Amino acid sequence: MAKTAHGAALDRKKLMADPIMVTTIVLLIAFLTLFILYPLAILLVDSVVSDGRITLDTFRRIMNMPNFTRSITNTLKVGFMVGILSTAVGLLFAYVEVYVRMRKLVGGLFKVVSMLPVVSPPFVLSLSMIMLFGKAGLITRFLLGIYDNSVYGYWGIVTVQTLTFFPVCYMMLKGLLKNIDPSLEEAARDMGASRFKVFTSVTLPLLLPGLGNAFLVTFIESIADFANPMIIGGSYDTLATTIYLQITGAYDKQGAAAMAVVLLCITLAMFAVQKYYLESKTAATLTGKASRGRMLIEDKSVTIPLTILCSLAAIFVIGMYLCVPIGALFPTWGYKFTPLTFKWFGQVFQKYHGLKAFKDSFVLSMIAAPITALLSMIISYLVVKRKFKAKGFIEAVSMLAMAVPGTVLGVGYIRGFSGGLFHTGALQFLYNSAAILIIVFIVRSLPTGTRSGISALRQIDKSIEESAYDMGADSFRVFMTVTLPLIKDSFLSGLVTAFVRSITAISAIILLVTPQFLLITVQINEFAEKGAYSIACAFATILILITYGAVLLMNLVMKFFGTSRKQKEEVE
Repeated sequence: MAKTAHGAALDRKKLMADPIMVTTIVLLIAFLTLFILYPLAILLVDSVVSDGRITLDTFRRIMNMPNFTRSITNTLKVGFMVGILSTAVGLLFAYVEVYVRMRKLVGGLFKVVSMLPVVSPPFVLSLSMIMLFGKAGLITRFLLGIYDNSVYGYWGIVTVQTLTFFPVCYMMLKGLLKNIDPSLEEAARDMGASRFKVFTSVTLPLLLPGLGNAFLVTFIESIADFANPMIIGGSYDTLATTIYLQITGAYDKQGAAAMAVVLLCITLAMFAVQKYYLESKTAATLTGKASRGRMLIEDKSVTIPLTILCSLAAIFVIGMYLCVPIGALFPTWGYKFTPLTFKWFGQVFQKYHGLKAFKDSFVLSMIAAPITALLSMIISYLVVKRKFKAKGFIEAVSMLAMAVPGTVLGVGYIRGFSGGLFHTGALQFLYNSAAILIIVFIVRSLPTGTRSGISALRQIDKSIEESAYDMGADSFRVFMTVTLPLIKDSFLSGLVTAFVRSITAISAIILLVTPQFLLITVQINEFAEKGAYSIACAFATILILITYGAVLLMNLVMKFFGTSRKQKEEVE
């Protein structure tokens, strides 16, 4: 113990002797406090302080609103259903990929399905659902002759969110299934257990913490989602849309702040369970990689039904995404399906200021992405490689943004910066500026990049950096010339992920964007609400092409310049 304490004291002494590192830590703490903790604290203060005294009157007032109590019930109902369905479908896809021998074509479909939600705006499937199954839908009205159906409401939201979020569960559960030692299952098979018995008595118990983790992640994503309920929800309000309407419709900022606190409490509670309980359980249950290769199921009575089921589901999801670019080619959706035309793409730029929208979105995202990637790597470096008292604070606050719904963050920034810091006028210039949008993009993408950086840095031996310090390099030089090149892949991945998340974001920025900035996602949302689906599809198609191009470019850069390629060459 004494030796450990002495080592920690030496680390702190070395840290305090490094002015660059101390300055970095101070600036980082200031940034995280100012742009993550402060807006959330202001929300809490605004919701409980009235006329200079602490009161719960605002909470009582919103609790007596019929639409608010209804929206809480609706949000929880949608969240639980989406969590269950997404986890079940994700498990099916993951199990088929890991346990069943399938053709390469099916594996390719799975990869496309897992990538599509990443490169597309969050409400693309809502557009597709309306165009295919709405009152003027291609399938319902023109193929089946159904005129009185309504795709809006509870089942519309659940369907769209399940199709959007199940790939997240699929990717999470695929990794966990691969790490289960096949000898455990084979031992049960040797004792005469059926495949179903092995799955229910061996595989499923090992996977339960991971299933709980996947459920909570999608539950949080579902209740925090703003775009899909806004477009396809109809009169079925959720907390996220109710908060938005409370500000834009009722102009009740204090009431919106109290509603945002309620939503934040739900997401934080779920995030705490997922982060600090289920993740540790998962790590304890699945202890590393499988010891040897798994014998894949080749029994046609199993492989054929499962492969067909998953392939049809994958093709349906891909078809839903393809519906968006196809929808942009029709003269008038729902009334005239021929001849195909490119006029909507022309109108995007000629009539609806598309060039400015794409320019503003692209420039703001391009500014935010490198800052986010660099900040993520710096935070990861401090968390993994340095010992100081504020390390836990930096890690916790940087990851906190993951649990904060975009609508809540947007309300927090309105209440926190519209009148300046603590309503003193300080930093008021940030409000209604490009800077506030860039900061929101950074804060929203920071947790993803930080997690990636932490994973990469834990694989680097400390002695590599210590040798650079011994040769007289300061912390900045060591980070830039030794650490950053070693985690180049994570940095590039974080860069593109931040760009894609920024250019497709809507929930936080829709409350903060001003007429001087036109953002693509806001434009798509506005046209979709007006029923101008062809124009919305044209905007969305161009946006998908931009984001997909960014991902392809990242893969190309990592292939030729990434550290993984060099390591492979050395191994060979």
